[in-house]
Amino acid sequence: MYCNQVYVTDSVEGVVPEFMMLLQGVIDSPDIPLNVSRSYLQADSAVKKISSYITKKVAARLEEIFKADRADYEKKWDDIKVFIEYGMLTDEKFCEAAMKFVLVKDTEGKYFTLDEYKALVEPEQTDRDGNIIYLYSTDPVAQYTYINAATDRGYNVLLMDGQLDNHFIGLLEQKLEKTQFVRVDSDIVDNLIRKTDAKVADLTPLQRDELTTLFRSQIPAIDKTNFLVTFEALASNAQPIVITQNEFMRRMKDMAAMQPGMGFYGELPDSYNLVVNTEHPLIVRIKDEAAKALDATVQPIASEIEAKNAEAEKIRKDAPEGKTSAEDDQRIKDIEAEVSRLRGEQEKAIADYAATQPLAGQLIDLALLGNGLLKGEPLARFISRSISLL
Repeated sequence: MYCNQVYVTDSVEGVVPEFMMLLQGVIDSPDIPLNVSRSYLQADSAVKKISSYITKKVAARLEEIFKADRADYEKKWDDIKVFIEYGMLTDEKFCEAAMKFVLVKDTEGKYFTLDEYKALVEPEQTDRDGNIIYLYSTDPVAQYTYINAATDRGYNVLLMDGQLDNHFIGLLEQKLEKTQFVRVDSDIVDNLIRKTDAKVADLTPLQRDELTTLFRSQIPAIDKTNFLVTFEALASNAQPIVITQNEFMRRMKDMAAMQPGMGFYGELPDSYNLVVNTEHPLIVRIKDEAAKALDATVQPIASEIEAKNAEAEKIRKDAPEGKTSAEDDQRIKDIEAEVSRLRGEQEKAIADYAATQPLAGQLIDLALLGNGLLKGEPLARFISRSISLL
């Protein structure tokens, strides 16, 4: 930096915005004192004007390059993307200017401006509430199955695998009206862009309990990882089991890894949904065989649990003015303890049966393997079981 061609300093951190520090050049201003400290630079109004001017000129130059030779701009995009995203995240004025020339890339390697991409996906990727859903992938190899399922539906999937993309997605959701980003593996493809009410899985309460315990008992123990078993009535040719990860919690954990102040989320276990397709022939087979094998033992226990719960509810309902006595409270407590014991007995009967049926475990392991979650001893057991089944 110079003042009337007289050298002042080469420490221009207070003058040039941080995201532009990769630039090389000379600043010459008559308003900068010859003897200047860094603290002065940070407070001086002339310096702030220079910083604002530099930001404006760089943004204008980038837009000019984009318009003059878009093909060359796209070739350079992956190299300059992180600096432009950082500038948009840290400088509101630069962000406003950059909305015209910032690019997004899809999993096929095609580049789009934000306006172009909105026009591309709006017809097919608008949900029932009028929100445009931008599907994205952070790892096209690991998430290939999910990407393939989405593209088969006619959806387009963005590639958001940059260092700042987690934060950049949040910025775009703020800037783009009625727009939501959803990672392609955060739900089954039918639910990624909800256009109608989902078809409810046709299961009785007892069947739901049986299948939940059956599948949950066959999920291998994975350190700091929890699974929630859910049921969806998907197409019969869709995958029998799909593993998804909640979008909100995954984002919080990803950002916690980059921001020490969000360490609470980083300490939480990874949470996945194990989605069972009740329409798949293999799942129908597991359900029917389980019903035949377990009804004799599980049905009486389920009936007893239902009767006990009804008894407790009657005590609460018959209590004067809704206030139970100490004796009633003790009776309810005893009933709840008995129900807990019966549920444990029911779950043990189902888990013991599931341990003798390799099909459920095999389907679960295949889903885990497809998501890179099957490792170590569970992987060795899967390989051994696969050989036995063959």
